[in-house]
Amino acid sequence: MKYFTIKELTNTSYKSIDNTPSNVQTFNLVALCERVLDPAREELGMPITVSSGFRNTIINQLVGGAVNSQHTIGEAADLVCSDNAKLFNYIRNNLIFDQLIWEFGDDTRPTWVHVSYSRQGVNRKEVLRAKHVNGKIKYFHI
Repeated sequence: MKYFTIKELTNTSYKSIDNTPSNVQTFNLVALCERVLDPAREELGMPITVSSGFRNTIINQLVGGAVNSQHTIGEAADLVCSDNAKLFNYIRNNLIFDQLIWEFGDDTRPTWVHVSYSRQGVNRKEVLRAKHVNGKIKYFHI
């Protein structure tokens, strides 16, 4: 891992809850970094911040994450940078990933980018957009 650390990928605002990943979860985080996060950072030449990486099941529940969230197995990260649209499009067009989500925002820029990578399974290259519709979060294939 060139630009990211396990500490950064496991950081949480719930400091009283241990969010230490298992060995398998750590291997998944390393693969996510090596295959997606580091190449994106290298190519774009701009800092990328992980706003949410690994979340144990308790933290995932506290933040309202999906029960089957890839965050809980170390396969996903939510990212922000100075140009979230550029980040999203670079990943979409150049890298292997399992899921890529344009999270909220508008037609020109997502609020953040969710990306996942599976080191053991098939990477589906599923591309979605998250929107608020009638007070609920809806996901649309794009």
